Amino acid sequence: MDSKLKRKVVAVAVVMVLLVIATVFGANYIKNGNSFLPMEEAETAVADATETVDTTDSVAGKNRVSQTMSGAVTGTDNSNPSSNGADSGNNNLNQSLNGANAGTNNFYVEHGLDPTKDPYAYRKDKDFFDPVAEEQDPGKELTLLVSSVEKDLRVNVIDGLGRLVSGQDFSIKVKDSKGRSHNYKDGDKDGSVYIAPVEPGDYELSLKGADGYVLTDASDVKISVKEQLDYTIIDDISFLIKSEDEIDAKAEDTAVNEAEQDSDGTESNQRLDDEDALFGIDVSKWNKKIDWQAVADSGVDFAIIRCGYRGSSTGALVEDPYFKKNIEGAEAAGIKVGIYFFTQAVNPVEAVEEASMALALSKQYELALPIFIDTEGAGGNGRADGLDVETRTAVCDAFCKTIENAGFNSGIYASKHWLEHNLTMDDLSDYTVWLAQYSKKATYEGEYALWQYTSAGTVDGIETRVDLNMCYMDY
Repeated sequence: MDSKLKRKVVAVAVVMVLLVIATVFGANYIKNGNSFLPMEEAETAVADATETVDTTDSVAGKNRVSQTMSGAVTGTDNSNPSSNGADSGNNNLNQSLNGANAGTNNFYVEHGLDPTKDPYAYRKDKDFFDPVAEEQDPGKELTLLVSSVEKDLRVNVIDGLGRLVSGQDFSIKVKDSKGRSHNYKDGDKDGSVYIAPVEPGDYELSLKGADGYVLTDASDVKISVKEQLDYTIIDDISFLIKSEDEIDAKAEDTAVNEAEQDSDGTESNQRLDDEDALFGIDVSKWNKKIDWQAVADSGVDFAIIRCGYRGSSTGALVEDPYFKKNIEGAEAAGIKVGIYFFTQAVNPVEAVEEASMALALSKQYELALPIFIDTEGAGGNGRADGLDVETRTAVCDAFCKTIENAGFNSGIYASKHWLEHNLTMDDLSDYTVWLAQYSKKATYEGEYALWQYTSAGTVDGIETRVDLNMCYMDY
């Protein structure tokens, strides 16, 4: 073989080796899901290809050279076929390698791999290419919140977003310490089940009838039912609080001002001249929108704001729709605040609920004055209107004890007649008394710290008539 032809054969052989290398890498890249062979496998493949070229007889090599040259020089300068063929092979190889590298880089980015470390580390994870499980919708995760006040169980079904789940036919299974089980249906599908009376002891509760939902570990609950009240806040009371949009406010909010009925017509509707007392007002939704800065500028020192009430008919716990606006407006204007709750509790357990609601609504505010229970009639048709003196006194005591145990000052609001005839005040002497008596002078012989002396007052910033008060304690 002359030297010129030999150079051609060598050049073509080099091109073929490079093409074989690119082909091996490319084929393996496709076979392995867009990933290359480990280096040791690739090197073996290259060695095999090289050996094939080296051991090929010269005749076969000449034939391959002719075929390769024919394809390589198409469209090129025929005066230098070897050079053109080699350049074409090199270009093809570079394109193959560039494409392979681009695929590798995309693979690294897609799967978060670091090619500077171990590009084949994903092979050690047998689950690497498994589909990622979809995240569970928290709105479909169910949890039971259970509390007990006295010989009862309060069960609330909530989702992963902390919302009460309504509209579902839930069933609560209750198992006692003796292994006996009972099922209780959420008949009105409001997400809450109240079970009473319940014997004191330890119980296990579980949720049933939750098709389409996922039960969390907290859907099975253990709780001890109390035999006696311990007057502590009910943590999940917020799930029982309703807005006026959810109830018939005309039928539920029916408090009747006993002091107004007992008025002797001698009261003043202006600020009393008493330098030893603070001047204040009490307000609710009935006073509508209030300009609290104007109220403060008029000389009002304090405001007692209604946070809510228990419905006179159904007993629902309802937030006053103006409570948040009023307390935040008063605080912003620099007015000292306290709150009150209109009760229709028929027993001490319900009084603990009412106190828990008042505490839950006011926990984010700075209360300078006490949290009062407003005990008065509801026109004769209220659910608590017929309570005897002993039960009504127990209701007020339970409310105030719960407030005091939470670290707040508590008090009782009532008219002079109510304090004298409907409560045993000797049993309530530990709590602040807020007297309502509309006359020129208070004649109640018991102790009191605040006096509401009219319901027909006028104050700048309030368009309606407003209750005026004097406070004889410097809170």
